[in-house]
Amino acid sequence: MRILSGLTLFFYTLVFFIVGGTLIVVAFNAVPQDLVTDTIATIYASPNTRLAMGFVGALLIFISILVVQITVGKMHREKTIAFENPDGQVTISLTAIEDFIKRALKQLPEVKELRPSVKAGKKGIKIINRVTLYSDINIPETTERIQNIVKTRVQDMLGVEEPISIRVHVVKIVHKEESAKNIKKDEPNSQFKGTIEYGNFR
Repeated sequence: MRILSGLTLFFYTLVFFIVGGTLIVVAFNAVPQDLVTDTIATIYASPNTRLAMGFVGALLIFISILVVQITVGKMHREKTIAFENPDGQVTISLTAIEDFIKRALKQLPEVKELRPSVKAGKKGIKIINRVTLYSDINIPETTERIQNIVKTRVQDMLGVEEPISIRVHVVKIVHKEESAKNIKKDEPNSQFKGTIEYGNFR
């Protein structure tokens, strides 16, 4: 795959270099118009040359389609995790794993918010957790606890032996008082502000 990616990069770089150089030459009128006309006339006059150019054009189109298919297939594989069961293949969406991690860490009192990002590759599963923590905690202990919980839950859920890399990125640290104030601001005012009508009850 790396060899194919390198060849593809070289191929597209070469094509763009040739196209860009041709446009620059035309823009600065570096090549006489008669030479261009004679070259085109020679190509049209030679069936073998036209056949060779048609073959090269078809080959370029084929390579472009092949590269698009490989890229799309690679992107699709990176969005899912697949494993084989006796009855057939099973694929799991990375989004489903991210939702599972959110629910698994929802009850941690030290964590205010967590946004996991799961990536799967040949080297294993990589999980990046962006978290918002409360200030009255021990960050090393809390982040280690998050890593252990995520790794254990994901391994138990998937039942895979592939290496799982857990990273924790603390994006924000907030006070619980600030969080409580924000919750109170979002709550509607429950005080009664209407008029009270008294009636006779018998």
